Amino acid sequence: MKKSFPLQVEGKNPDRILEAVKHEVRKYARREGRKAVPAGFDYWDFDCKVGANAEVAEVATFAQVVPLMDAVAKTGAAACYVEVLSKPVVRVRKPQTLDSATTETLPAPDDIA
Repeated sequence: MKKSFPLQVEGKNPDRILEAVKHEVRKYARREGRKAVPAGFDYWDFDCKVGANAEVAEVATFAQVVPLMDAVAKTGAAACYVEVLSKPVVRVRKPQTLDSATTETLPAPDDIA
């Protein structure tokens, strides 16, 4: 989704307009997240940009989209540009390592009664 949302509409409360825009962005993310993930991938991730227009939009994570939209609205901008593009991602697992101090203090399975 690449879209420029008007934030100032005649006869409407700007706070309600901003809430409607946030709802639409979240709805898009839920809809994209429900799609089947291609074979070999684990989940959908999002490439996001937010700004007053497309030229000044800054790259952000999906969690940063709503706070950045709030920041754009506080500047008094007439519109807010939001870009949210889904991409399939393979989950990177963290290696599980136990240090030697942890393994020495654990009781043996036979000692547990």
